[in-house]
Amino acid sequence: MTDTLRTPPPTPTAAAQHRRPFTLAPDRWEAERSRAVRGGHVCCGSNCAAGCEPVLIRERTGWGWIDWTVPADGSLPEQPHRIAVFTPIATRSQRISLRWLARRPAHRIRLGKVTVRPATAVVTALTLVVAVLAPMHGVPFSIVLPAAALAPLLVEHLPDRLDTRAGENARIVEDEAACRYLQRLTALHTGLVQAAAVSSDRYEVRRAVEIGHHQLFDAADLLQRHDTRSASSELIARERLMLQLAVQTRQIVTPTQGDAAAARHDRFGGQPPLGPYPPGPRRRPQPSAEHTTPVPPTKEETNMPQDGSEQPTGEVYLLFAHEAYYPAAAQEINTSLVAAASLLHPRVRQPDGARIYDLLTRGRRPGEIVPLATLTHELDGGTRWPEVGDWEAVTADLLQLIQDGECDALSLGLPDIARALVCSGPYSEVRVYDPAAGRHQAYGPAERIKVLVEVGRQLAWAEAGCALWPGDGLLVPANPGGAK
Repeated sequence: MTDTLRTPPPTPTAAAQHRRPFTLAPDRWEAERSRAVRGGHVCCGSNCAAGCEPVLIRERTGWGWIDWTVPADGSLPEQPHRIAVFTPIATRSQRISLRWLARRPAHRIRLGKVTVRPATAVVTALTLVVAVLAPMHGVPFSIVLPAAALAPLLVEHLPDRLDTRAGENARIVEDEAACRYLQRLTALHTGLVQAAAVSSDRYEVRRAVEIGHHQLFDAADLLQRHDTRSASSELIARERLMLQLAVQTRQIVTPTQGDAAAARHDRFGGQPPLGPYPPGPRRRPQPSAEHTTPVPPTKEETNMPQDGSEQPTGEVYLLFAHEAYYPAAAQEINTSLVAAASLLHPRVRQPDGARIYDLLTRGRRPGEIVPLATLTHELDGGTRWPEVGDWEAVTADLLQLIQDGECDALSLGLPDIARALVCSGPYSEVRVYDPAAGRHQAYGPAERIKVLVEVGRQLAWAEAGCALWPGDGLLVPANPGGAK
């Protein structure tokens, strides 16, 4: 039995999305077009007066909207007139303002040499009637005249002010070439959104939608500030990432027969996933298609300052402390060590994970164990973390990845002093008060090195025969070939 017999009913593919308006609801286009023809100016090409404003039909989406023109010959428009992308990190008040911004485009009517909103013309007529009737009811002119003058002005100009304020949280692209390029990205993102609707319980799919929205917003921001030629390299990188997300999401939503069981068997080598204790020898998982498909940098890595030109090295490990958990009675796990490549896992916050990976691996020795506190020290005591990423979110995602068995880890229950040392910088001291002796005991860089050496010994035992598995479906690093 082929896979096509088990797939959902056919729907327009991602490549076809937004090539035409309202692809999933063609009747909606006909209804909107009929309304536009009745109530607005349909652009008819060369016969239109200079500077005419064609009526637009707005297709609203979860990430923004697309404005389409209405060809006079009744055909479907081939490309959008305007595309807007909302910020993916909007607050509740910002989301409300963005809904206002995404309302149906206002039509304007011409009164002589002036164009106004229909609402302005209606309000003006009503205020004139009220101005005439108000004195008959004893309302003084000192109140009627200012109100009659201000009401039309508010109706005409207040929406523009609100649009400007809400527009700060959106990126609107109108250039023809930019719209054509962004249209391709919106098609790919729509495929991700549809997959999430089918598999809403899968974290990987929901995360792909979040990453896709970020990429779409960043691409719109680039196209708003630059032309397609000057920003071509970054735009191509984002399109390749969107393609990779689409491929991986499709594999998750409609896996081939036997893939799930085979992948799990290969991943764990017929053994249960790595638990909280140091692992024994395990068969190395075979590379999958998700492993080998290249993905470009995720976001703005080219803008990050590089402190050196060393080539990134392999087999580097990240050691980080976290809130203790207890997988077994009297067994505390408060520190974990993972392969650096786990930072490139799609379930880890991106692009933050990829940026931390680049910082972690650049200039390190093979096999080096790097505590998170060392990275903080290298980033001027943590003041430059905002330039790299949200390390708290990344480590939280890594911990969840470990607990779900989606990557290997060396899970440790370090004593208090040892844990304090790896949470401190390489040149810091940890002072402990000894009540029996009545004095303080200082632990410094030498003791910290001893802790790392001991962790290295446990790692060597854990990796006997096979290195820690970083997970499946990894993104490629930002600088896979090293800095040039």
